[in-house]
Amino acid sequence: MSLDSDIIVDRRRIRRKLTFWRVVAALIAIAAIASFALIATPGARGTFASAGSIARVQIEGLIRSDSDRTQALERLENSQAAAVIVHINSPGGTTAGSEQLYDSLVRLKAKKPLVVVVEGLAASGGYITAIASDHIIAQQSSLVGSIGVLFQYPNVTELLKTIGVKVEEVKSSPLKAAPNGYEPTSPEARAALDALVKDSYAWFKGLVKERRGMDDAQLEKVADGRVFTGRQAIDLKLIDQIGDEKAAVTWLVEQKGVKKGLPVRDYKLQPRFGDLPFLKTAAAVTLEALGLGSIAHQIGQTGVAQAVDRLGMDGMLALWQPAASN
Repeated sequence: MSLDSDIIVDRRRIRRKLTFWRVVAALIAIAAIASFALIATPGARGTFASAGSIARVQIEGLIRSDSDRTQALERLENSQAAAVIVHINSPGGTTAGSEQLYDSLVRLKAKKPLVVVVEGLAASGGYITAIASDHIIAQQSSLVGSIGVLFQYPNVTELLKTIGVKVEEVKSSPLKAAPNGYEPTSPEARAALDALVKDSYAWFKGLVKERRGMDDAQLEKVADGRVFTGRQAIDLKLIDQIGDEKAAVTWLVEQKGVKKGLPVRDYKLQPRFGDLPFLKTAAAVTLEALGLGSIAHQIGQTGVAQAVDRLGMDGMLALWQPAASN
């Protein structure tokens, strides 16, 4: 009888232990899911981190139209952040994406003090982004400018002739889907593209002239597509100050009345799954093994999503890219 009692007690003890560990496992799973959701949701981590502090926003890589980014910046408008420091390290991107980001930052600036810090590069669309701020800070060796617009498209006409392929088409008018890359660009199509580029270029120059308070002579010095160092840019009125994030915080305190001593905390706009470090490494190693070293290098520098972006960009670009070197 006592043996049966001992067995029952042992079974109950085991059940209690199993129940305890099941509860612990469930809590760990819930915590893991919550952490993943917090990381994966654009702006979610930043919303919590920015309360009672200065929000740090990072704009890096190619700039494209991005509704998630726009929504994250709108949430930042309504957050408890005392001010915003926008760090830019971008060669630009599409003109439409750059304009969208510029407009988002202008709306944000209307709600909160905002300053831009150029980390390494704010060229073309990256510079469009920067001039949303009333104050631009850059390091002496940063590169800024590249005021211009580009429309690029491949033309494989000669290659198709070599391999004996001809592409036929029926279209409603001569300029429909022109240029298409399968035939020489007609003078009419080239003129239409030239008009598009010139119109966007005029918009870009007008924006710079207005936001940076330049006259026509000053604008002509900087609007030929070149990039300038921070040392050059300050004399050309492209930026306002040489410095870094500490200089940005000082400016916010002295010029915008932001409380001294507030911490600067990251506000995440859009962590992308394709740019997680282990995926970068795996993709780069695989491509190296296949003999595609240059693409592997690109992924190692910019991440999977950025590499795909670069290949998939279309339309007019406000993009600066130096010649590749081996």
